[in-house]
Amino acid sequence: MTDNHLVPNRLITEKSPYLLQHAYNPVDWFPWSGEAFAKAKSEDKPIFLSIGYSTCHWCHVMERESFEDDEVADILNKHFVSIKVDREERPDIDHIYMEVCQLLTGSGGWPLTIIMTPDKEPFFAGTYFPKKSRYGYIGLMDLLCKINETWKNQRDELLRSADSIIGALSKEEGEEDKSSINEDMIQKAYKSLSGSFDEKYGGMGTAPKFPMPHNIMFLLRYYRIAKTEKALQMVIKTLESMYRGGIYDHIGFGFSRYSTDKKWLVPHFEKMLYDNALLMYAYTEAYQATKKALFKDIALQIGEYILRDMTSPMGGFYSAEDADSEGEEGKFYIWDKKEIYDILGEGDGELFCKTYNITDKGNFEGKNIPNLIENESFEKVYKDESLTALRNKLYEYRERREHPFKDDKILTSWNGLMIAAMAFSGRVFDNIEFLDAAKKAVDFILMNLRRQDGRLLARYREGSADHLGYLDDYAFFIWGLIELYQAGFDERYISTAAELADDMLKLFYDKEQKGFFIYGIDGEKLITRPKELYDGAMPSGNSVAALTLLKLSRLTDKNEYEDIVNDMFQSFGGKVGRYPAGYTYFLSAYMLAAKESMEVVLVGKREAKETSEMLRIVNDEFLPHIAISLKKNGDNNYTMLDDKTTAYICRGYSCSKPIKDIDEFSKAILLG
Repeated sequence: MTDNHLVPNRLITEKSPYLLQHAYNPVDWFPWSGEAFAKAKSEDKPIFLSIGYSTCHWCHVMERESFEDDEVADILNKHFVSIKVDREERPDIDHIYMEVCQLLTGSGGWPLTIIMTPDKEPFFAGTYFPKKSRYGYIGLMDLLCKINETWKNQRDELLRSADSIIGALSKEEGEEDKSSINEDMIQKAYKSLSGSFDEKYGGMGTAPKFPMPHNIMFLLRYYRIAKTEKALQMVIKTLESMYRGGIYDHIGFGFSRYSTDKKWLVPHFEKMLYDNALLMYAYTEAYQATKKALFKDIALQIGEYILRDMTSPMGGFYSAEDADSEGEEGKFYIWDKKEIYDILGEGDGELFCKTYNITDKGNFEGKNIPNLIENESFEKVYKDESLTALRNKLYEYRERREHPFKDDKILTSWNGLMIAAMAFSGRVFDNIEFLDAAKKAVDFILMNLRRQDGRLLARYREGSADHLGYLDDYAFFIWGLIELYQAGFDERYISTAAELADDMLKLFYDKEQKGFFIYGIDGEKLITRPKELYDGAMPSGNSVAALTLLKLSRLTDKNEYEDIVNDMFQSFGGKVGRYPAGYTYFLSAYMLAAKESMEVVLVGKREAKETSEMLRIVNDEFLPHIAISLKKNGDNNYTMLDDKTTAYICRGYSCSKPIKDIDEFSKAILLG
């Protein structure tokens, strides 16, 4: 940064860490605002829209090469109105313009580069651009000059392009084949996942590899229903392989966003809250299904990482940690063999290096990412007290390094996922610390990210809550509330979940075409009002809404919730049928609805010995089809037998006689 860039631009007053990273660029950035569009109209200039997020490696590269550069800034400031958007704060804007990019180029990613009219109508889309053209790839300067010239001399061509893009977007949003979800789609999704499964290293396909925890969850449910052994083996192989690879931080715990290779060795080193929440949940479910101690250890370690590094003093969970430190990707996480020996001494250094494949040559730019890929004794490593002591020594040493940037904004949606993971893992492993963390995060959101009129907001940072909550904020937070209710049976959580579900229906539900829009009826009107059903890096808001409404229906006896989900199943068969493996979480919701579910009502005192024993049976087993609640004696005509905790079990639409015997309860649950 040169001296003449010490004067900040408009982004300096924003709360988004991503926007603040660009506050001292020479580019005259605007946040997404009426002021920016009014300026573009009055000066008759196109909009240069750049969308990214604070821990995005290639966003940093493009900033260093172009947005900190005076030549690029000069072109942008003279001929364009430049807008910066944090995709994590404005997923509505990001979704619409990412669709444009995929429509025009066949792919997408971040940084997302859009050029559009002052009326927000796009006519050009791309991702990363170098400053100057190279290897047949157009550079940003040449691109901007070409578009400026076309805007001035052949604008009709650009406007026609914008019209056709808007038409294509509207057609895509409006096209719905109203066929139903069916059993065949579940089979096709499984066959697709099975066909792309990497037998050697786990996961789907080759490289890059993403964790996709909802695929793991789907396979576990498919295994439970179909009894297909391969489905379970795919889960085990994938979860073990991810843990063995460099995508897992063996020193400080937690997972990076994805692997650049098929072995899970070299990650993009940023750590995202949503990945770690969903993986914590998936490893916990896998433990229930397999009883493999390793999966329990990994879930507990993820939780330890989140509580230590990603939890604010007020109780909310932070969003992400960057890949880069000191301007280099992965520098915080990699090791030199000599460095290990210097810290641990020769004997311990040799043991650690042999265990974690640390070599003189290295496996990443001459340095080493610790991993257990070639270590066949990988399951024993975390039970070895001497190796634990060595890892702790290296962790303490690593803590003195310059840390990657932490994005400390608190998102309602991603917090909802981590609340769900903490609550679920907390009850399965009887971990009070996790349960307390989930409760504190819920309290934080209800106090700081819910307006007095009940409307959820999307982002909190430095005392400021902003942006009307999106579908994901509601669906994910409701999921967290349901999990927390089932962990301790505090009625506040289930009643708040039902309140928010009713609000979600009012704000986002499409009564005519079914399903939920991304942004609410009270939100900013953009060029389209899209829905997202596809389960990408995390499950879609529609998929989570479907599953949570089904669970709420069973826990609250509000059958209208299930009716709404059934309407969704009747409406989205055409979309899902084209590629069922892209909708695995939505299909998991369908499996819950279509296969025999079970409602368990325990009547008694929470602290009673029989209650604890019954809950331990439920919590130990993989039973995703069970909705469990606790009532006091006499509530809703439920009564205890012989003054003992009594279970009322219903399957589908029929209920069995009340059960007070623990062995009989266990048989009934496990048979279900």
